[in-house]
Amino acid sequence: MTSPRPDAMSDAPDCGFSPVENEPPLRWFRRLRLVPRDGLGAGRRAVFFASLAWLPIVLWSATAGRLFDAGTGEPLLQHYGVHVRCLLAIPLLVLGEASMHATVQRLTAQFVSSGIVGPGLREAFGSAIDRVRRLRDASLPWVLLIGVAIAWSIADHPAVHEDALSWALDADGRLGFGGAWFAFVVRPLFLALLLGWLWRILLVACLLWRIGRLDLSLVPTHPDRTGGMAFVEKLPGAFSLVSFALSAVIASGWAHEVVHHGAALRSFMHPAAAFAILWTMFAMLPLMALAPALFAARARAIPGYSALIARQGRLVHRRWILREPVDDERILDAPEIGPVADAASLYEAVRRMRVVPVGKAAILKVLVPIAVPLLVVAAVQVPLKDLMMKLVKTLI
Repeated sequence: MTSPRPDAMSDAPDCGFSPVENEPPLRWFRRLRLVPRDGLGAGRRAVFFASLAWLPIVLWSATAGRLFDAGTGEPLLQHYGVHVRCLLAIPLLVLGEASMHATVQRLTAQFVSSGIVGPGLREAFGSAIDRVRRLRDASLPWVLLIGVAIAWSIADHPAVHEDALSWALDADGRLGFGGAWFAFVVRPLFLALLLGWLWRILLVACLLWRIGRLDLSLVPTHPDRTGGMAFVEKLPGAFSLVSFALSAVIASGWAHEVVHHGAALRSFMHPAAAFAILWTMFAMLPLMALAPALFAARARAIPGYSALIARQGRLVHRRWILREPVDDERILDAPEIGPVADAASLYEAVRRMRVVPVGKAAILKVLVPIAVPLLVVAAVQVPLKDLMMKLVKTLI
């Protein structure tokens, strides 16, 4: 007879959550046989959408004589933003789903395997996940997202982007097929994928907020300074491909301005900083959802540990300074508390407990993918050697 597995291990798979699995678009793609029934099909979808977006534009530009040279406007090859959006950003937004799927499943299961969600909370934990699953599986949010993407692309008329679409304009100013395809197919597709990511991040934030409302078994003295929940700091890494894709789209447009219109890098410093700050704040939103739980755990622990250390300190003072007999010596001999210096370190660990599970590692997982495309643009105008020397001097 085989022995039963431990509860934490047997329940962990059931407690996993994926913000991607069974969402409406995935169900639609499975019906179209574009995605297998037992997987995400991220690779084939990435190739499909990249081909759908880029090939019609390139074929039209080649036949219309707009690919390498243009009688009017600029050739398509000079507009890096078109190629980056079609061949890099859109595929990365799709491929990133696999990373988010695996990361969030692993992290939610770890709440159980780590003991933060004890046996008595399994039912409540499962209910919290089920509520967010129902939100994830609903079709209405995705219908609204797709509707917003289409409406925005129609309202934001291509005439406003005359320079960005100069490769597709005829001599009389009319927009050719390639420009129309980019304006009314590629842009809505990119925007719908991006809005889908914003929705998934909000779903994860909602899930962590619901988990944070449970009576979690946090350890205030845990050396990770987050009550034993430091593993959630891996979550922003699931958004790395999205961060890189967004930064690449922005940087490609700026690269065109720098190379072909003589724009100065300095003029893009404030927009770049604003984008980095705003996107980092949004990417940290799921982690911020756990702040109330950590704040409450710290607030409860500080008075308790303060009283414990004070009690031990008074007994030590009575025994060794005042030379008085001590009735209750258990606290002085307790090995889990240890000497006064060790006991004081327990209180210090509680006092230094973070109320937000956001550390340098989590922030770097967002900022580094953002910085790479921006550094490439900077290297276009500033020699790479000089740029690296400036960075080294800044760090040193």
